[in-house]
Amino acid sequence: MKIRTATILDLERILEIYAYARTFMAQTGNPTQWGDGYPKKELLTKDIEQGQLYVMEEKNEIHGVFVFIIGADPTYEVIEDGAWPDNSPYGTIHRIAGDGQVKGLLQLCVAFCKTQIKILRIDTHHDNRIMQRAIEKNGFQRCGIIYTANGSPRIAYQSNKE
Repeated sequence: MKIRTATILDLERILEIYAYARTFMAQTGNPTQWGDGYPKKELLTKDIEQGQLYVMEEKNEIHGVFVFIIGADPTYEVIEDGAWPDNSPYGTIHRIAGDGQVKGLLQLCVAFCKTQIKILRIDTHHDNRIMQRAIEKNGFQRCGIIYTANGSPRIAYQSNKE
C-alpha cells in the first residue's frame, strides 16, 4: 500500500470513500459524527490545496484517506477530564476513512505519520467505538476530552511511541 498526497483528480473517489464511511458509522452506532455530509467537498478541496490530504492506494486504486497536519491544532489547546502528557511538537491525524476493502489503514497511516514526527494526536466521537478500539490498538493513550469548532466533544488521544 502506498501513501501519497491527494490531488484534485482524486476528489470524486475521496468523496465516495467518505460517503461509505458515513454509512458504515451510522450502521455501527455512530450516526451523528459525520451524519451531515461531513466532510464537505469545499473542505476537502482546501485540504488538497494545502497539501495535507493523503490517500492510501494499492494498484492505483484509492482505498483510504486522511488529513495529517504537523503543528499546534487549535482544537487541542483546551483539554478537559485529563491532560496532554507533554507540550512537545506533534502531528494530528484527522478524518481518516476507508472504503472497507482493506484492513489496517489506521496502522499504515500511523506508521507513515511517525516518519514525519514522533508525537501524534488523534480524536474521535464518543459513539465511534470501532475507532476508539483501533486508536488504542495502535498505541495511543486516551488523554481527555476536546471540543471541535462546532462545540462537539471528542475523545482525544496521544501516542509518544517510536
